[in-house]
Amino acid sequence: MTRSGEDEPLADVDATIAAALRFMRRRFTGQYEIDVYGFDRELTEQVLLPLARPLYRSYWRVRTLGMEHVPSESGGLIVGNHSGTLPFDAIMVKIALLDEHPAHRHLRELAADLALRVPFVGPLARKTGNTLAHTEDALRLLRSGELVGVWPEGFKGIGKHYRDRYKLQRFGRGGFVEVALHAQVPIVPVAIIGAEEIYPMVADVRWLARLLGLPYFPITWQFPLLGPLGVAPLPSKWVMEFGEPIETTGYGPEAADDPMLVFELVDRVRDTIQRMLSRNLKERRSIFF
Repeated sequence: MTRSGEDEPLADVDATIAAALRFMRRRFTGQYEIDVYGFDRELTEQVLLPLARPLYRSYWRVRTLGMEHVPSESGGLIVGNHSGTLPFDAIMVKIALLDEHPAHRHLRELAADLALRVPFVGPLARKTGNTLAHTEDALRLLRSGELVGVWPEGFKGIGKHYRDRYKLQRFGRGGFVEVALHAQVPIVPVAIIGAEEIYPMVADVRWLARLLGLPYFPITWQFPLLGPLGVAPLPSKWVMEFGEPIETTGYGPEAADDPMLVFELVDRVRDTIQRMLSRNLKERRSIFF
């Protein structure tokens, strides 16, 4: 006679298979929802992010701090440093907010046009909630209570040399601050330690980048020296800190038209992230452990 404890693994397998079959049936019959930006919540939660979750939990062993500073229900603008040659940091922030935040929040990231035009990658990015970095789209998302992620350094951040690691690049003209002021949502700075070391970039072949229509063409510690193995990122240990929110409601939406105030807030956000980076770097004892 089989004991109930021995039946539990079989029951778990049966439940997993049944859930997978229900998922496939919904996909084949079109019984799933995609919003106007292309975000497919079910595909993101059940297929796409689970593929990246082992990187978050086991490979880079991401440690999160300050998650209590992220709004639980209302809109908010998440602003972070960008690095790593390939934008894995944005994916890890997305997983952190979904897995570690008590409200399990999705991050709707604003992406550059080039990123969304890359074959295969671009459509998948839209499926996970990314959309074009456009003011009106950002405002609609924030006003509907979504968390929106921006990376003001852009390609200058992810494509910088290893010698410039953890030195923030220019934050642009402050469009993200104007959006936060118009929407009257808090700006939550996030500082990410560890992404700089996954693909240490030692050179940029600019003529080849121009030929291929890319913002940069990296030479890293791994690539092209190790051939196909060079595409594997290094297993650095990550720390991700969400800082105290910078409120915008005290200024009012009309403050978005004040360029001096906008520049002041841009500098404040940038300085806050740089201070968090510097503090966490001082506390780090090893890149990989």
